[in-house]
Amino acid sequence: MARLFGTDGVRGVAGRDLTAGLALDLSAAAARVLGRGAGTARPTAVVGRDPRASGEFLEAAVVAGLAGAGVDVVRLGVLPTPAVAHLTAELDADFGVMLSASHNSAPDNGIKIFGRGGQKLPDAVEDEIEEALAEPAEGAAGEDVGRVRDAGDGAERYIAHVLAATPHRLDGLKVVVDCANGAAARVAPEALRRAGAEVVAIGDRPDGLNINAGCGSTHLDALRAAVVEHGADAGVAHDGDADRCLAVAGDGSVVDGDQIMAILALEMQEAGRLAASTLVVTVMSNLGLKQAMAQAGIALVETPVGDRYVLEAMRQGSFSLGGEQSGHVVLLDHATTGDGLLTGMQLLSAVARRGLALDELAKSMVRLPQVLVNVRGVDKARAATDEGVAAAVARAESDLGESGRVLLRPSGTEPMVRVMVEAPTQERAAEVADALAATVRERLG
Repeated sequence: MARLFGTDGVRGVAGRDLTAGLALDLSAAAARVLGRGAGTARPTAVVGRDPRASGEFLEAAVVAGLAGAGVDVVRLGVLPTPAVAHLTAELDADFGVMLSASHNSAPDNGIKIFGRGGQKLPDAVEDEIEEALAEPAEGAAGEDVGRVRDAGDGAERYIAHVLAATPHRLDGLKVVVDCANGAAARVAPEALRRAGAEVVAIGDRPDGLNINAGCGSTHLDALRAAVVEHGADAGVAHDGDADRCLAVAGDGSVVDGDQIMAILALEMQEAGRLAASTLVVTVMSNLGLKQAMAQAGIALVETPVGDRYVLEAMRQGSFSLGGEQSGHVVLLDHATTGDGLLTGMQLLSAVARRGLALDELAKSMVRLPQVLVNVRGVDKARAATDEGVAAAVARAESDLGESGRVLLRPSGTEPMVRVMVEAPTQERAAEVADALAATVRERLG
């Protein structure tokens, strides 16, 4: 049987793959596993969600499952994923639950579970929850049932946390923020304004169905146009649950996660806050980032794709900065997971402190041309074992030599295989990527 938990929680089409029944049973199983540490006291869990429509019935199911298992529930309402992680720790809850499918479209949803302190769960604990899901269990009854209350100050607590972590005010900056019609729609513009920026907000009218629809960190054209139209100094874009941040400079150019990490690493290194002079990245990070960090005397630790693996490496090495090209950036001194608002504020703080345009700061690294092809409708489980695919990858790597690289991997969250190629020119990268994608379709289709 396939593992229920993926690289970022349990995810699927709401009402079909992710049903109310599954949400209720999964939350009850999580309560049995994660509530053990509460001792004689009744366990407490916080529950948040992004604004997609299915979050309403899934929240009701999760709360019912938790309370029915004897867990007191603090309902946070619509808040970013990193806010739920932060409040799990700040409110001293035994665990937290976030309902979101992150950057996916509105029909999808997901259940992410944080352990005590707002930490992502190790694989072994997720496996325990899956095992508990298959076991019959009695619910609580009478005075042992959990109680449910709403936290009216969750957004305010989170904004205060983000502002306290911002090293330099943003006075004088005009900033466009794209909230992806998602969980950041209320808190992101407010945090930026309180930090001193003049703010233009877009993608800030969620209706439950328009999350990530032509906006946010996966669709940057709207942000690019708004930055140029309003003559802004910069723009930041979040995804549906605001654990990502990508940026746009005043000239409309995109500043991706690798460039953001390069800027922050150099800032933190100068301030003596980059632990062990080390940046943690994934195998998807551009060669240009590696070259820039080597030139600055900053070491790199490389992990598989997924911010959970970045976090694991950061904790093991006591490192302070890591992340992904997609915009998941982890600032471990201030957060236990990727935090888009925190990242955006840190980036804009660097712009304000240095008095330089964002596109100038982004020149701290030069991106090698990179092409990513998502091959859908194939058996991704065979991507790592098919001999024909392996031979094609080996040929491509041999042809590129030291001037580029190839990465082929199954998606951890979607039914497809990702083919990534870096090469000296965009044309060469596209040529190699298209050829590999054709092989994947032929062999795995």
